[in-house]
Amino acid sequence: MNSFLMVLVDIFRQPAAIIGLIALIGLTLQRKSFSDSMKGTVKSFIGFLVLASGAGIVDTALKPFGAMFQDVFHVQGVVPNNEAIVAPALVEYGTVAALIFFFGMIVNILLARFTNFKYIYLSGHVALYQSVMLAIIFMVSGMSAWQAVLFGALAEGVITTVSPALVQPFMHKVTGSDDVALGHTGGMGIAFAGLLARITGGNPEHSTEKMNVPKNLGFIRDTNVVIFLSMSLVYLVVALIAGPTYVESQVSDGQNYILWAIMQAGMFAAGVFVILAGVRAVLNEIVPAFQGISTKLVPNSKPALDVPITFPFAPNAVMVGFFSSLVAGIICMVIFGFAGLTIIIPGVIAHFMTGAASGVIGNAQGGRRGAIIGAFGNGVIISVVPLVLVPFLGDLGSSSATFSDSDFGVFGLYYGLMSNFGQYGIMGAVVIALVVLFVASALIGRSNAAREAQGV
Repeated sequence: MNSFLMVLVDIFRQPAAIIGLIALIGLTLQRKSFSDSMKGTVKSFIGFLVLASGAGIVDTALKPFGAMFQDVFHVQGVVPNNEAIVAPALVEYGTVAALIFFFGMIVNILLARFTNFKYIYLSGHVALYQSVMLAIIFMVSGMSAWQAVLFGALAEGVITTVSPALVQPFMHKVTGSDDVALGHTGGMGIAFAGLLARITGGNPEHSTEKMNVPKNLGFIRDTNVVIFLSMSLVYLVVALIAGPTYVESQVSDGQNYILWAIMQAGMFAAGVFVILAGVRAVLNEIVPAFQGISTKLVPNSKPALDVPITFPFAPNAVMVGFFSSLVAGIICMVIFGFAGLTIIIPGVIAHFMTGAASGVIGNAQGGRRGAIIGAFGNGVIISVVPLVLVPFLGDLGSSSATFSDSDFGVFGLYYGLMSNFGQYGIMGAVVIALVVLFVASALIGRSNAAREAQGV
């Protein structure tokens, strides 16, 4: 049984496999020819693998930067890194987490089918991480394995249904349609970024993508050039401060530290380029294929995809958002240090992924100002919530890593606080979350019916 379960989890934790399967189901339901179905399925699968490869390149480029950052600032503390906290957690809670993940996906589909929250969460890797967090909190509260699986699956289904819904009003502004949604564990922070950008009064017309530059500097209109030059500057500054001895002995494997910094910046830019190509390929295939599922199985449903799905809509905002979110993380780190709190070292990957998406969302709401302020707000969120989540992770909370994204912190804090009342506190929290979701769905349905009656 366990081996069969792990095979299923291995399949469904891979977004490329999920997206390929979704494309196949959608095209089949539309009664496309065998040739068209195969082409759409394979291109969706390969497109996401291209996207994932780009994300891997970016990850490889950023990891040594994080090491240099810690050395330059001489800080030690907790690093928000999902992979680092999930790996040891799976040893103790792997089976429970896997079952929560699997049945949580089913709950998400059922909620999309029977409520007005029509979002099917396709980012399997982060959904698995979320299931691990729920398994830890629920088991630490004193639940039995079957109780943790039952209530964990319900909680997971609610989270994966609600998170895309909160971001969707801002995503609609970015994409100009409701064809695709955002499915990521940074959803709460990204939605907060959009709200912050909206209320601070920026002008969407002053977009990050509209740069007025002299003719001789026209090359900086090219997004790839801007990304390379800006990251080169960042890497060079940090490498110079760290010094050649540290860089060449610890991170560059003996390569000249200046050349290494430039090559890492180039690798980062190449990774972003690959991500953008993969996103375009996925969108071109998955959105039309999803119409089959939307029509037949879950009417009006939308695929909720990973954060890079936002990048092509405002590539310059990607970098603005990253830097603004990272600056917020550094400021929070300094404040925590002076306050005598646990130091949360900025997780560069988290700040890039969620900060970039926050920049794109913020730019659509309030132009350049919105991108900066919105992403800064996201940076504060993903710096604070890992700090408040640590006490609820049991023995794992004493490790040097924690969960990084905003959804972990917000929902983890909710269930963590309710765990103070034991297992029944968590059960009650899950029931409350379900009731709120169905009440909200009913209110949305009533609002939509009223608008239709008015011909709006």
